[in-house]
Amino acid sequence: MVFLRLQGEIILQPKVHRGRLTAEGFRFAIVASRWNDFLTSKLIEGALDALERFGAEENEVEIFKVPGSFELPLTSLKVALSGKFDAVIAIGVVIRGETPHFDYVAGEAAKGVGQASMQTGVPVLFGVVTANTLEQAINRSGVKAGNKGYEAAMSAIEIVNLYREMNAQEEQVKGKDKVFPHVV
Repeated sequence: MVFLRLQGEIILQPKVHRGRLTAEGFRFAIVASRWNDFLTSKLIEGALDALERFGAEENEVEIFKVPGSFELPLTSLKVALSGKFDAVIAIGVVIRGETPHFDYVAGEAAKGVGQASMQTGVPVLFGVVTANTLEQAINRSGVKAGNKGYEAAMSAIEIVNLYREMNAQEEQVKGKDKVFPHVV
């Protein structure tokens, strides 16, 4: 919680909203690139581990495989538009090479995943490892620096819970009279 202190006295204690960590009752889609499959498979495993640990049922998770990370945005958009899922987790691995190809693929994947979320109102989480070297990519796929698939799934769980709370509050407000009737 954030506090504003004035000469040691707390004068502001805002209500903080944060999603709970339970996957129960939500449906998740994982859209995963087959490119660099030896790494993306580890990211998928991490995402599935997080979802299972926090209560997702097997029939509440579906995986969609695409050729590469460039295809993640449109597939994520189509999955989000289906109305079947509360969140979409986009997973891929893009490793820098000797040409600018990395910049185009990584940039378009990031931009497109964000646009899919904004266009649909369905959270689309970016679980794409972008690395300069193979060693960095391996480390971020579950060896040393955690598993970015697991982290993206955790973010998906938290955000769907936060949105559910926000929607419930919005419904409560609709049922009440406005405090300021002149405000539209």
